[in-house]
Amino acid sequence: MIISTTTLEVSRTNLRSSRFVHSSIDGDAEAALGRAVLAIDHFALTANNITYAAYGEEMSYWSFFPAEEGFGRIPVWGFAEVVASPHPDLPVGERVFGYFPMASHLVVEPVKISPARFIDGAAHRRGLPSAYNAYQRVTSDAAYSRLREPAQMILRPLVITSFLISDFLEDNSLFGAQQVLVSSASSKTSLGLGFCLKKMGLSGVATTGLTSASNRVFVEGVGVFDQVVGYDQIDSLDPKVTTVYVDMAGSVDLLTRVHGHFADKLVYSCRVGATHWEGKAGRLDLPGARPKFFFAPAQIEKRLADWGPGGLEQRFGGVWSAMVEAADHWLRVTNRSGEDAVESAYRETLEGRVAPSEGLVLSLTR
Repeated sequence: MIISTTTLEVSRTNLRSSRFVHSSIDGDAEAALGRAVLAIDHFALTANNITYAAYGEEMSYWSFFPAEEGFGRIPVWGFAEVVASPHPDLPVGERVFGYFPMASHLVVEPVKISPARFIDGAAHRRGLPSAYNAYQRVTSDAAYSRLREPAQMILRPLVITSFLISDFLEDNSLFGAQQVLVSSASSKTSLGLGFCLKKMGLSGVATTGLTSASNRVFVEGVGVFDQVVGYDQIDSLDPKVTTVYVDMAGSVDLLTRVHGHFADKLVYSCRVGATHWEGKAGRLDLPGARPKFFFAPAQIEKRLADWGPGGLEQRFGGVWSAMVEAADHWLRVTNRSGEDAVESAYRETLEGRVAPSEGLVLSLTR
């Protein structure tokens, strides 16, 4: 069984330069070698995926799906079906959710197969965070719904990060802060964080969303932050309030301004995303707490140890169900398919031209 494949690749040194690579896979030969072929039905594309590309080198995102020297395959979250398999426990036709390249197909090496999931045990992925290597089998997911696939692709990976950030902050008593300040407040990860913080019912701690003037009304309408201010209004915030800053933007200018404004009152600076990827910050000597990257897999490992089997899933499950219901009021899903449509969607996302209310669902197999 010969399968024609299509994959979008980008230049690692110039994210605006992209190309499609066409190849073929012999499904029977792959299965004979212990590998499975997954046909990627559709995947979501958000600003979070641009963060993966922006930090591809520093955080090894390029390592998940190797490409020719100088090029990278941006990871995305989506659904796929097994079209060739070496294992009777993973039959052809099985539908899975997980981490993929922007492509029509992916070859994996299934190991640790259980009714709930399997792991891609390919050699190049063995040293990478296990949270990204697991593929969930939808037949064992009681909460799975085919109609909810778009929301799951668009929001679930982001809301997991949002939940883990809020849990990290709560686990550290918010570092004694009276305010949590979140940049790029219109991004879906920021909205998820605002939702999680609101659900925590923080006593005496305000949440403030920073956003552009054009997105302020939208963020206020979602209603997850106590207040929303524009990037040009940072000076209006009380500099004497002890503050935790969660940096989703990644902009060196914004990071410098926030640190300069709050100085020693900035008790923790948490770097997460790079929605402002062109001006992303490197190592800086700034007033206040030294900026530290948040690495979600580390918090997952901590909570797996703290809470035991099923503890993390149970706690996140309640947040996820409530978030999906709330998102029905503001999330608008847009489906696009084909090479031209996928490349166009990538460029719009890269340049920040996708409305915050829009969720892109893309396909190279339809």
